Parts: sequence; C-alpha cells; structure tokens
Amino acid sequence: MKGLDYRDLRDSAASIGTAAHEMVECYIHNTEFDVTKYPPEFIVKATVSFNAFLEWANDSKLKAAETEIRLVSETYKYGGTTDVFFIKGKRSLGDWKTSNAVYPEYLCQLAAYKNLWEENHPDQPIEGGAHLIRFDKTYGDFHHHYYSDLDDAWELFKHYRVAYDFDKILKKRVT
Repeated sequence: MKGLDYRDLRDSAASIGTAAHEMVECYIHNTEFDVTKYPPEFIVKATVSFNAFLEWANDSKLKAAETEIRLVSETYKYGGTTDVFFIKGKRSLGDWKTSNAVYPEYLCQLAAYKNLWEENHPDQPIEGGAHLIRFDKTYGDFHHHYYSDLDDAWELFKHYRVAYDFDKILKKRVT
C-alpha cells in the first residue's frame, strides 16, 4: 500500500537478525565483527539483540564448546551442521535462528541434530537439553527457548524422513 517493494523489506529485516547472529559467532570465536557489512540502523538493533545474548550467556553460565560441526547419520541417511554445543557440567545443543517466530520444524531440526551427535558420539550423549536462540528479523529482539525433551520432535522427523523418500518416488512417476 505504501509502494514499497516487499523484497527490500524482507532483505533488510533478515539483515538485522543475521547481523546479531554474526555478532554472536564472532564473540564465540573471538574474532572481529565487521560493522561495515550492515547499515548503521541494522547495527543498532542487532547490538540490542547481541547484548541480550551476552546477558543470557552470562546468567546461564553455558560455555560454547564446539560450533559448526558437520555430521552424517548412516542409519537414517541425512546430514546436518550443528550451530553450537554448550557445556555446563552436561553437554547441551544450541541452535541459532533468525526469524520472527518459533516453528515446530525447529524442534524437529534440534531433535535431528541431537540424533546426529549421539549416533556419531555414543559415548558423549546430550544430557543438558536443547537451547533455541532466536534473533528477531525485524526488531533484533533476543529470545531463548529451552527444551529438555525432544522425543516427539524426533518421531516426527523420522516420519518426515520417510515421507521425503516417498515424495522422490512419486515425483519420478509423474515426470
């Protein structure tokens, strides 16, 4: 109605959350964040989110132990790259999301990552649950969600995995 291009709005909104996500990655890896990659107004909002992350990280006492680990499940024939593992006595899983909401698919993804890790490292189970860290795309708000149990999400992921194979078969039939 205002004559604005939705793609410009979408891309600018994503950049705020993306900038906050990148700030966290730089913090964890002790590298410099390049503020010149984003417009100043994005940096202002992303910094609010990043500072909220720092406060949460300090309060939770969780320490990022490993990041960006690529894993493959030979059993279920899928792969993925985890965002972060936290340690505070127990290993927990963490995933960064840049979005304006939390969706059920995120829990399935966390459950799939948990399975990937435990299939490849059966001697190091994830006993500390899963943390979903969301950076709002529009406002740069920070949200933390904790899930102690992902069994139902894992069951749904396995159904999605089977459905994926059937979908490939059906696509071949109609081409």
